Amino acid sequence: MQSITSKELHTNGQSNSTTSTIDVVNDVCTHPGGPILSESVPTPGSPGIETTPAFEFRNLHRYFGKLKAVNDVSFKAHPGQVVGFIGPNGAGKTTAMRILATLDLPTAGDAFVEGYSVIDDPDKVRRILGFMPDSFGRYPNVNVAEYLDFYARAYGFRGAARRDAVERVMVFTELGRLAEKPIDTLSKGLSQRLGLGRTLIHDPRILILDEPAAGLDPRARVELRELIHLLATGLKKTILISSHILTELSEICDSAAIIEAGRILASGTVAQIMETLKTRPGRSTSLLTLRVLRNAEALERLLLEQPFVAQISVAAQSVSFHYEGDDAARARLLKHLIDQGAEIVEFSGKTENLEDAFMAITEGIMQ
Repeated sequence: MQSITSKELHTNGQSNSTTSTIDVVNDVCTHPGGPILSESVPTPGSPGIETTPAFEFRNLHRYFGKLKAVNDVSFKAHPGQVVGFIGPNGAGKTTAMRILATLDLPTAGDAFVEGYSVIDDPDKVRRILGFMPDSFGRYPNVNVAEYLDFYARAYGFRGAARRDAVERVMVFTELGRLAEKPIDTLSKGLSQRLGLGRTLIHDPRILILDEPAAGLDPRARVELRELIHLLATGLKKTILISSHILTELSEICDSAAIIEAGRILASGTVAQIMETLKTRPGRSTSLLTLRVLRNAEALERLLLEQPFVAQISVAAQSVSFHYEGDDAARARLLKHLIDQGAEIVEFSGKTENLEDAFMAITEGIMQ
C-alpha cells in the first residue's frame, strides 16, 4: 500500500497556497482521483432521485430506560436544503443525529438517507453521509496530514486518489500550511476546520454538523459559517446543522426543526415557521419604531388618535408602539403622520427570526 507523507502533503499545500476556495469548487470535477467536494451526483439505483428526500426521520423513538430522549420525531429535508436543528440542551438533537449517522439504533421508527434505511442499509448510508460531532479526539503524535490521510484510507481511497482527496480537503479548509502541525496543538477554530475536513474526505452529499460553532471566537465563527455557506450554495450539499447561536443559523438555513423534550414542536421552511407565529396568542402585532428630529411627545399624542396602535413608549426622540395593521395600513399611517407635520427620519419594524420563534414555541422543559 502506497503511503502519503506529511512532507509531501505540505509541499502540495504550498504549491496551492494561492488557490482560493472558489478555485477548488471550479476544479472539483476534473481531477484524476474522482470528484472530491463536487456537486451532488445521483446514487446509482437510488429510487426517485427527484422526489426522494435527502434524509427523513420517520416516527423515530429512542429511549434510555424511562427517559424518552427522542419521542416520535418526524421531519425531512430535500436535496440542497440547509436545515437548522434547534433545541435546548438535552432536547434530543444529538441522539437523533447519531441515529441518522448510523452511530446508534432507534428504539422504534426509522430514519432514511436518500431512501436507504439506517437500520437495514447502514453501509450505503455511510457512503453518502458525513457526520461532524460536537467534539472529537485529539490524538498525540499525529499531525494534520496524517489525521486526514487515516480517514481517507478508512473510506477506501488508495494511491493518487487518496493523496488528491486529502490535499483538496486541506485546500478547501485552508489547512495546507499546517500539514505537519500536531493536531493536539491546534486551536479550537482550527480543530473545527480539521473536523469539517474529516467529514468531507469521502465527498458526502449529506452533512450532519452537531454544534460546529460551539466555543469558537467571533472570527472563527464567521470563517466557519462562510465554509458552510459555500458547501450549501456552491457545492449543493444537503446539511443538517444544530447550534445554539440562532442568529447565525438564520443566515444560512432555509428550513428548521424545533425540538424540545424529545418532540418536534415545529418544522418546515423558515418562512413557514415564522408565519405560524402570527397565529399564536399575542403575536398578531408588530413592534414599530419611529425616530423624529424633534418633539417626540407631539408624535405620541398623534399616535394615540390612530387605529391599531397600542403600548406606546417614548425614549429621547424615538417612539415605539405595537401595531396590528397590515403593510398597506402601515403605509397609510406613515403618510398621515408626515402630512400632520411629524418630522420622521426613521421608520422601522422589528423583524422576527429563528431566535424569536424558538422563544415563542418552546417552554423551557428540561428532561
